Amino acid sequence: MKDDLATFLKGFAMGAANVVPGVSGGTIAFITGIYERLINALKAFDLEALKLVSQFRIGEVWVKIDGRFLLSLGMGVVASVLTLAKVLKWGFDEHPVLIWSSFFGLIAASIPSVGKMVQKWTGGVMALFFVGLAIAVSMAFVTPASTNENSIYLLLCGVAAMCSMIIPGLSGSFVLLLMGNYELVAIDTINHLRQGNFGEALPILIPVGVGAGVGLLVLSRFLSWLFKVHHDKAVGAITGFVAGSLVIIWPWKDTIKEEFVKNGEIDEKIVRFENWRLPDFSTGSTWMQIAAVLAGVALIAVVEIFARKNQKS
Repeated sequence: MKDDLATFLKGFAMGAANVVPGVSGGTIAFITGIYERLINALKAFDLEALKLVSQFRIGEVWVKIDGRFLLSLGMGVVASVLTLAKVLKWGFDEHPVLIWSSFFGLIAASIPSVGKMVQKWTGGVMALFFVGLAIAVSMAFVTPASTNENSIYLLLCGVAAMCSMIIPGLSGSFVLLLMGNYELVAIDTINHLRQGNFGEALPILIPVGVGAGVGLLVLSRFLSWLFKVHHDKAVGAITGFVAGSLVIIWPWKDTIKEEFVKNGEIDEKIVRFENWRLPDFSTGSTWMQIAAVLAGVALIAVVEIFARKNQKS
């Protein structure tokens, strides 16, 4: 029961991260020590598992896919997304710099945790670190596409978003933002579900979910192989991704939005970031934002302490 609660809380943290553009749920899984277990559990959904299901050997399937772990983790993710979507929408509307600041602290503090998993920093590992860094930084300067509700495009959004959600340092929400469908999928549709407007939510969620499932099954196998065969190089590239994502999450920048009409109402979407700058320490609000950064750092420190205790036990 204690392990289930800890896994639920890690899932809750992953769900919160996945809602925010620029923050990676995979990073949270990585720094809390459940990443490789998660990848191996997802990889277990294979033809053998389908055969066991067809023979109604449900108990064996449950053990094979590490079902108790996935159930606890999934419940945490779902609970987080359903409860935090509305809160984060309000936060980004009313106090965006404060929200970015807290997540900047979370990600900045996680970089040493990710990097220390590399057993030996060779030249090849360093090269892949800089490749990951460059890719993540370049994403900050890509202009997002327009919102698109075409079912095929939504399926592709599901594939891309799920792949990036389980790659530490690469934000699924930010990929959705670049594809133009972040507000549609991550905010509006979730809030429709919370309000019981299934007619609005399901036509979006079904194709996205199918794409996400396909991306999850394919990528989990690739990542499992990658960690077994090229562990240090994979972690080196991931460390670069995480470090590079700090450019996207940097709180003190201008977020450029455009208005659009949806269902007869005027709404806004993020189209790009610009004017990165240092904080203005002469204002009281800046110090609140610095405090939010430190709170994020402190939260990661607490997670690290509990992770070490769990490893010892």
